[in-house]
Amino acid sequence: MIRNIRVERIAQTPIEQQQIELVERKCIGHPDSIADGIAEAISRALCRAYIEECGVYLHHNTDQGEIVAGESLPRFGGGKIVRPIYALLTGRATKTFDGINIPADSIAVEAARSYVKSIIPIMNLERDIIVDCRMGTGSTDLRDVFKTCGGSAMMRANDTSFGVGHAPFSETESLTKGVSDYIDEVYRPRNPAIGTDIKVMGLRDGDAITLTLAVAMVDRYLADIGEYVETIARLKETIEGIAPKFTDRKVHIDVNTADDISNGVVFLTVNGTSAEMGDDGSVGRGNRCNGLITPCRPMSMEATSGKNPINHIGKIYNLLSTQLANTCVAEIDDIDEIYIRLLSQIGHPIDQPLVAGVQVIPKAGVELAAIKPAIDAIIDTGLENIGSITEKVIRGDLKTF
Repeated sequence: MIRNIRVERIAQTPIEQQQIELVERKCIGHPDSIADGIAEAISRALCRAYIEECGVYLHHNTDQGEIVAGESLPRFGGGKIVRPIYALLTGRATKTFDGINIPADSIAVEAARSYVKSIIPIMNLERDIIVDCRMGTGSTDLRDVFKTCGGSAMMRANDTSFGVGHAPFSETESLTKGVSDYIDEVYRPRNPAIGTDIKVMGLRDGDAITLTLAVAMVDRYLADIGEYVETIARLKETIEGIAPKFTDRKVHIDVNTADDISNGVVFLTVNGTSAEMGDDGSVGRGNRCNGLITPCRPMSMEATSGKNPINHIGKIYNLLSTQLANTCVAEIDDIDEIYIRLLSQIGHPIDQPLVAGVQVIPKAGVELAAIKPAIDAIIDTGLENIGSITEKVIRGDLKTF
C-alpha cells in the first residue's frame, strides 16, 4: 500500500533560537481540564461497556461537556460551598444495539462522578457538584461511517479533519510540563493545602524564563493568611529548586500575582478549584493532547478528549502525529525539529490519510535526503498500526490533555 507521505525541509528559526516563546499548562483541577477529564472518562467507560455488553465498540462522542461554576465562601480553617458546580454532560452515544439496551446516561454520570472524586478527593460529591447528563444519539451517517471498510478491518474516518504533532519539546515546554507534573505527583501529596487547580504560564524572553503560576489554595489546611504566605513561599522555593533539571537558563517564578495580602485578597478555595467560585470550563479549551498549549507551534483546535478512539480523526490523528514526531526524534539523531500533520477524508480508511505532511529542520550540515527514508518508514509503520491508538486510549496509556 502506497501512502501519500510528503517530507520537506523548512527554513525557519528553531524555537530555541527565537526571541520569545510562550507555553501554557492547565493542571488537572482547572475547570477546562475537569471538563476534558470527564469527557475522556465517559468515552473510556462507554468503550468498556460496549465491549462487555455487545462485543464491539459502538459510536459515541462525548466531547461537548461544560463546567458551570458554583459559588463558595472560603475562609481559613474551612469554608463552605453555597452553590454547587454544575457539570453538563452532552454529546452523542449509542444506546441500543441488536436489541441490547446500553444505559449510556447512567454510565456517563457514574464515570463523571468517579473521575471528579479521583482528582479532587476532598470534594463532597453529594453537596458540591451536580452532574446532569443530556447525551443524545449520533446521526445516521456518522453511525454508518463507524462501520469498517468492506471486508477490511480498518475503520473509516468520521470527519475530514487533521491532527498535528511536534517534537522535541523545547526547554520552556519541558519546564512548564515538568513543574505541573512534579506538583501533581510529588509535591501536593505532601502538601494538601495546594489545590489541583493550577495554571502554569511560561515565557522565555531570550535566555530568561518566567513561570507565572496561579495556584488555588485549600482553606481547610491553612490556619491564617500568614500560613498561606508561608505555603506559597515554600512552593516557589521548591519550583526554583527543580527548574535546573529542565533548563540551564535563568528561571524566575511568580505565584498568585493577583493576591493583595495587605487587604486579605488571596486565591483561597474550599476544594482547590476555581470551578467552585466563578470560573467555567469547556471541553477542548485547554491543553492539547501533548499536555500543553503552545501558541508558537502549529496546533489543532480539535478537542481530543471525549471523541471516540475508534475512528474520530480529531482524537486519533492528534495522538498519532504527536507519537510519530516523538518517535522520529528518538530514532533519528539528525533532526532538530519536526512537525507532522495528518489530514483525513470522511469515509476513507483512517490508515490512508489524504496526506501525511512532514516538515523537518535537520541539524546543521545534514541533508534531508539522508534522513527522509527513515522518516518515511516511521510514518508508514505508524499508520499501518494506527489501531493500536484505540487500545492505548481505552487503557488510559495515552493522555489527551
